[in-house]
Amino acid sequence: MKKTITFVSMILLTSCVTAQDHRADVSNQDKDRLTVAAAQREIRKGMSSADVVGVLGSPNMVTTDENRRESWVYDKISTEKVYSTSSGGLGLIFGGGAGLLGGGMSSGSGAASTTQRTLTIIVKFDEAGKVRDYAYRSSSF
Repeated sequence: MKKTITFVSMILLTSCVTAQDHRADVSNQDKDRLTVAAAQREIRKGMSSADVVGVLGSPNMVTTDENRRESWVYDKISTEKVYSTSSGGLGLIFGGGAGLLGGGMSSGSGAASTTQRTLTIIVKFDEAGKVRDYAYRSSSF
C-alpha cells in the first residue's frame, strides 16, 4: 500500500503544470523583431536611408519638416494573450467480495495573462538623406 501511495503522489506532482510553463511553450522568441536594442546598436548618425531600411525595415510613416527633411516613424505594438489550464485527477477502484468501492480525486486550475508592448522609433534625416538624429520610446504593460 505504501508503494501505491508513493506512486500516486508522484503522478500528481508531475502532472502539475504552471502558467509560466504554458507561457514558455507559446512564447514568440523571434530574433528578428524590432527592438530598442537594435536601434541602440545599429542606428548611427550619418548612415544612409538605405542602411536604415536594412536594419529596421520599411517605416510605418514618413513625414517632412519645414525644410523638406524626412522623418521616418516605426511604430510597433504587440499584444500577447496567454491562457493556461491544468488539471490532474486520480480514480481508484478496489475490488471487494461484495462489490466495488470507488475513490476519486480531481483538481483543476487556470490562469490568464495579457501583456502589451509598444515601441516607437523616430529617425530624422538631413538634406542629403543621412541620419541626423534618432529617438525611441518603449513601454510594456
